[in-house]
Amino acid sequence: MFDIGFFELVVIGVVTLLVVGPERLPGLARTAGRWVGRARRMAANLKAEVDREIAAEELKRHLAKQAGIDSVHEIIEQTQQTGAEIDRSLNDTAATAAESLDLSPTATKTTPEAPHSSGDHEPKHPA
Repeated sequence: MFDIGFFELVVIGVVTLLVVGPERLPGLARTAGRWVGRARRMAANLKAEVDREIAAEELKRHLAKQAGIDSVHEIIEQTQQTGAEIDRSLNDTAATAAESLDLSPTATKTTPEAPHSSGDHEPKHPA
């Protein structure tokens, strides 16, 4: 946008020399240098402040993401604990049912089952 080349700087220097004079030109150059230095420092401080704000925002996002991950880990852990409790409960229930029905693997049937007749189901009485 602003393109100042060597020729433009020479013209500015000659005009300044003619307007200010050779006696006051070194003092003017020092003053101009101080102002340019202050402007550069202000720009550097502003840039550093913006960089710190950006870093702080990234840190906040990272911490929020980490908090979300921690909550997901908690949910997974709770689900695993619940699954383990359900497994224990099912095993206890199966063991209790096996004991009450005497379905242990070592138990054998001592009485044979009577065959069912395919005919009528009413008992026969002698007449």
